Amino acid sequence: MATKLLPYSTLGQRIWFYTFRVICGLIFFYLIFPVLVIIPLSFNAQDFFTFTPEMLRLDPDGYSTKHYADFAGANGDYSWLQALGNSFKIAPLATLIAVSFGTLAAIGLTQPHVPYKRQITALLISPMIVPLIITSAGMFFFYANIGLQGTFTGVVLAHAALGIPFVIITVTATLSSFDTSLTRAAANMGADPVTTFFRVQMPLILPGVISGGLFAFITSFDEVIVVLLVGSAGQKTLPWQMFLGLREQISPTILAVATILVVISIALLTTVELLRRRSERMRGMSPT
Repeated sequence: MATKLLPYSTLGQRIWFYTFRVICGLIFFYLIFPVLVIIPLSFNAQDFFTFTPEMLRLDPDGYSTKHYADFAGANGDYSWLQALGNSFKIAPLATLIAVSFGTLAAIGLTQPHVPYKRQITALLISPMIVPLIITSAGMFFFYANIGLQGTFTGVVLAHAALGIPFVIITVTATLSSFDTSLTRAAANMGADPVTTFFRVQMPLILPGVISGGLFAFITSFDEVIVVLLVGSAGQKTLPWQMFLGLREQISPTILAVATILVVISIALLTTVELLRRRSERMRGMSPT
């Protein structure tokens, strides 16, 4: 697909050129509009989930940061901050485990002598394919039998299992263009496998590793079904608190929390895109 209209294009090509962009614009608007609605609603001065007449008139009195203040505990309720703290405790640990095991699995699966690579890959990425409620139920019964049900360790391991497929996919994609002659050259010069990995291979695949880690972090930070079944009240994360806010009481603070999560997601995805471009430059490719 051409990125710009060529001067010698036919009438049909010109029509499709603009039609295609209109279709893409409509799809983008359909996907992004629900998110954009949440952001101004989070500044509603009233405890409503709809736009007030003052907001529609752009009256400054119709806007307030009271919901963000409630999130910070200005009303004496620190449950939101506690849930945020739990999320920032669980997600980094789960990401570290997912990156460690996912990277090692990706390196192993890219070796030509490994048998049944397709079957092993399908098994490792199954948590991303199988419906989450089925995975959560399986984890619930498994952890109940080994004593990890309702524990901090159980939640971390469960979130790590959900993040490993993302690490495997991104690191495997990065390794597909890795020049294996570099590792052979390092071995010929006397470097052991560990030194070769950290001094030669890791610097070149680092953008893919970090990208997979960011996806694993987002998966853990936004996950709610697994933590509901595997965790306990002591591991109540931010999505869990949002779920309770919708089920037990309609709290407008959810709008402020949702806006904060949108900002965090945009920042992480921007980082992923910058890492992708850096990885392409390192491989001598022109980023698109």
